[in-house]
Amino acid sequence: MGFAENLKHLPKISHLLAIELIDAEGKVAATIENKPGQAGSLSVYNHLGQIYGAITAEAAKKGLELYAEHTADAQAHPGKHPNIDRLLALVAGGGKFRIKHIFATGTE
Repeated sequence: MGFAENLKHLPKISHLLAIELIDAEGKVAATIENKPGQAGSLSVYNHLGQIYGAITAEAAKKGLELYAEHTADAQAHPGKHPNIDRLLALVAGGGKFRIKHIFATGTE
């Protein structure tokens, strides 16, 4: 399956404004927002967090499968897909990110 088809099978994210990825030092390493161009990554990272409890090397492997054709593009063009690059780095070097959900309150 391709990325678009994979997204159809992931949990909905309408309740999320963003996800923050928290590194081992407790700092925000990245923010993935619920907006065009990032919503697919928000879905993937949210799903991985729900299944694995954090973004670990094991979770990253599954994430790379979910990104499907975009994973090969990211490998061929480093920097083009930072959310995939992050997963590739976790697979290669270990580590993990905790996830902090930022919920949409409906008052924005």
